[in-house]
Amino acid sequence: MPVYTFRGRNIRTNESISGERFSASAQALAAVLRHEQIAPIAIREKREKKAGFSFLKGVSRREVALFTRQFSVMLDAGLPLVQCLAAMGSQNPNAAFKTVLEQIQTDVESGSTLSDAMARHPRVFDALYTNMIAAGEAGGMLDTILQRLALFIEKIVKLRQALRSALIYPAVILTIAVSVVGIILWKVVPVFRTLFEGFNVQLPLLTRVVIAMSHIIETYAIFMIAGVVLLIFGLRAYYRTKKGRHAIDRFMLYIPILGQIFRKIGVARFTRTLATLLSSGVAILEAMDITARTAGNAILEDAVHQIRNSIEEGKTIAEPMKQAGFFPPMVIQMVSVGESTGELDTMLVKVADYYEDEVDVIMGNLMTILEPALMVFLGVIVGSIVVAMYMPLFKLIQVLSGG
Repeated sequence: MPVYTFRGRNIRTNESISGERFSASAQALAAVLRHEQIAPIAIREKREKKAGFSFLKGVSRREVALFTRQFSVMLDAGLPLVQCLAAMGSQNPNAAFKTVLEQIQTDVESGSTLSDAMARHPRVFDALYTNMIAAGEAGGMLDTILQRLALFIEKIVKLRQALRSALIYPAVILTIAVSVVGIILWKVVPVFRTLFEGFNVQLPLLTRVVIAMSHIIETYAIFMIAGVVLLIFGLRAYYRTKKGRHAIDRFMLYIPILGQIFRKIGVARFTRTLATLLSSGVAILEAMDITARTAGNAILEDAVHQIRNSIEEGKTIAEPMKQAGFFPPMVIQMVSVGESTGELDTMLVKVADYYEDEVDVIMGNLMTILEPALMVFLGVIVGSIVVAMYMPLFKLIQVLSGG
């Protein structure tokens, strides 16, 4: 929950009052202040101060998952909350995470709730995390909520690793292939070209093509590298815009094979997040808001917002999911059954498990096929260049032998 700074006047005494409070929105805080006989003058969200340059590393999701798992075990064993925070803060090997935990411990000792203390560190504990902690505190089942959170984060980390594998491995192999071919065309082929210029023979077509490519690399290499760098930075800048994020995320969903993986990962993440929030007692509309913010894909985020607006109008979840066009029929059917039986969170978990397993199978099959395919591709390219360079030599030997 965000922190707001406010300035106002007491309606009865006309005394100037200012301070900081947690609130869902500026409007909600204004309503609370008026109820307390305070006329608000200015309300602003307090932005987290950006850290300067630091050699400290950040806090990874895997570290948060490990902390959550240990935290739940310690609370389940009956240890006091502050003692748990002190123990994990003092033993944490990550200096940045240790500092965060120490600040949370201080805030809790000062009377703040755990969820509010964690909300002051959004880079480590996001809205989903703090909302679930708040629900656990309100329901008196913090250890159970922490166990669900640990399982949820571990699943999300696994999905992210699958996504990285889908993108990084082919990119690395193709980068190596392009680099090797570029070096051969830039440094090796010119040596053969100088040698062939002394021959009074017609070079084969393949050799002429390779020599022409080598000449282009030699002449325009700097411009080509600069163009690639500018393209990467341009795409990153474009992705930061709303229009660019939608365009690129939509394009990613239609890439052959990889697009289906991205879609399945998105569905698994959506259903896992929503199921975890609903089973923890978070209200459906608030759960939809949090799920949209953590969707990871602009197209899925729009679909979740569309579903949320339809629910607010009194419709079921399954109906707007069908209209969104992002979710497979099986998911919609499972959600519809979950709504009818009152076990929506259970059905969502089953859908998430199914798609996570399917992503694992697809990734395993893809890597099995992709690795030899890329090696063959690299071998064919390099082999073609080698053959192109030696073909004139064979032809020269035949001419000399015939002479």
